[in-house]
This record gives sequence, C-alpha cells and structure tokens, in this order.
Amino acid sequence: MIRIKCFIKRPDSDWYATHISMSLGAIQNAVGGYIETVTLPKDHVVIICNEEGLLRGLPYCCTIDGISFCGNVVVLGYDGDEFAPVPMSLKEWRERVK
Repeated sequence: MIRIKCFIKRPDSDWYATHISMSLGAIQNAVGGYIETVTLPKDHVVIICNEEGLLRGLPYCCTIDGISFCGNVVVLGYDGDEFAPVPMSLKEWRERVK
C-alpha cells in the first residue's frame, strides 16, 4: 500500500508529520469514523476530519480559516481528485495555522 506524507493533529497534542496509507480504511481510522473533507485551495491542501465529530461530542481540536474541527484532523495535499503528499513542511504549516 502506498503511504504519503501528512500532518495530523489530535485534540490533546500538537501537529506532527507522519505517513499514512492511501486507503479509505486507514484515513477513517486516523479520524475515528466517516470522513469529511475541506479543501484549502490557496494552500493546496485538503483537511480531513470526522464527519460526525461535533454530533458525537468529540473534543475540540483546532480552528483553521475560521472552521472549527472536533476530533482528529489529517492534512494532505491533492492532485486533481486524488490525495497527494502535503506540499509544505511542518514548520510552514504550523506558522500558517497559528
């Protein structure tokens, strides 16, 4: 299975870089359920979160561009309709989402 670079944020920790398998099951496992995506075109990234995070009462994780996320968050890049490695360094991402 192909693994690509991503950033993950959990409610109880800071952002960290890792690699994730490009399967629906792996991404669902990372966010703890059904996925929802939010695309940030100016950054060329897609944020993946738990679709039912708020409804299930998952803890607050972060706010990005005015959007609040509950539960775990995964950030990937995209190439057309496909997920791709996140296109920036972790340092750049942390500065971007302060």
